[in-house]
Amino acid sequence: MSMKIDQAIKAADLKGGVTRLFEIAGEKVVGLDRGWDVGKGTPVFTVEGRYTSRGWTEWTQGFQYGCAILGFEGTGEKSLLELGRGRTVGRMGPHVTHVGVHDHGFNNLSTYGNLRRLMREGKIEQNEWEMAFYEMAIKASGAVQAARWTEAEGGGGFIYSFNGPHSLFVDTMRTIRILGVAHQLGHVLMGENDRKISLLQRSVVHGLTTAKFNVYYGEGRDSYDRPELKGRTAHEALFNKNDGRFRAPNAQQGYSGFTTWTRGLAWAMVGYAEELEFLATLAEGEFAGSGLPGKAKVLKLYERAARATCDFYIDQAGAADGVCYWDTGAPGLSRMGDYLSRPAEPFNDFEPVDSSASVIAAQGLIRVGQYLGGEAGQKYAQAGLAVARTLLAEPYLSMDPKHQGLLLHSVYHRPNGWDHVPAGRKVPCGESSMWGDYHLMELGVLIQRLADGGEYPTFFDKE
Repeated sequence: MSMKIDQAIKAADLKGGVTRLFEIAGEKVVGLDRGWDVGKGTPVFTVEGRYTSRGWTEWTQGFQYGCAILGFEGTGEKSLLELGRGRTVGRMGPHVTHVGVHDHGFNNLSTYGNLRRLMREGKIEQNEWEMAFYEMAIKASGAVQAARWTEAEGGGGFIYSFNGPHSLFVDTMRTIRILGVAHQLGHVLMGENDRKISLLQRSVVHGLTTAKFNVYYGEGRDSYDRPELKGRTAHEALFNKNDGRFRAPNAQQGYSGFTTWTRGLAWAMVGYAEELEFLATLAEGEFAGSGLPGKAKVLKLYERAARATCDFYIDQAGAADGVCYWDTGAPGLSRMGDYLSRPAEPFNDFEPVDSSASVIAAQGLIRVGQYLGGEAGQKYAQAGLAVARTLLAEPYLSMDPKHQGLLLHSVYHRPNGWDHVPAGRKVPCGESSMWGDYHLMELGVLIQRLADGGEYPTFFDKE
């Protein structure tokens, strides 16, 4: 085991770090909004501490405004709520009907979804028409996302990535949440001849297909699918669109299809964790009515994927302090000795760490631990808290008011060379990303609720 898991740490022990996070975040969220030129697109990552855009897909705007909403949740500062709500209403509409991306859960649950959740929890004043607006956005978004569908072998299928109908990204396990909420709201996707297509069915089949082709279990599917590497993930699974057959693993942002890009791993960890929480609340009849395997079988397969990926993170990806490097097969790691036995080194000369992968993974670990409960879940929950403790302090938490980011040492696209390498350094370091900042705040909300004994936050309606 590479990570050093503190079995004594509690969520309450991190309250000071969470309070500091939200104090810092408020000023940075407002400052970025005031200074950002919307004509440049959406802020994506920082260069020398200032947010910049990167034209690829507009997948980070919901994180920007979601940070304001979470800032209100963490502090009660109503000006942050008004900022997040106003920008959601004024600027997020195109994301609801965007037919070209797999990112609906990222953009629209971070905004419309969080606002709806806070109103249901009584933290925002009840307003019937405002709630109807949020719910209509979620319904439309879920259906548009579900329409992006490829049939796969063996009765499988998936929501395909922006690369096209042949491409299944592991990332999408976190975005399919939008289908779950839309389903709970009674929505369906209407197809040809008024065919009603279940959003739950598409969501679950996508998850089962991802678990089968993007997650490895040490069962010899290829030369690198060995027992000691159980839980590794491929960023992308490629399919023959003509007959739906799987062809090969691949990587867009990782080093290769046979190594593990750690942010993709983290998306799987938290994605399966949250889906387990959601699916466990549904009645058996909802599975049978959608033509799915029985509820018990689905939960078993999802739990297998969740535990395998979380175990891989603990054993193969996270360094001693819980922070991971950007890819477990990155070639420069071979020059760093026993790098997993010591704390991650963001200022090394060989390979960058990725704090954004680490913060997403931390939430996945905590949620898997909460789902399993008892002794079975303790390892995961404690590991998640250990990662969080590292990230809520320097050198990861940005204390510099001149730096626009919150979470330092995030990596976006190492193969494309998009990440800033500071003068005098050999690898990217010291920069932030919009998804890293958002997920640090989301993790902060989760820890705050656990520490205070508050309502456990979920993307779905528990009743």
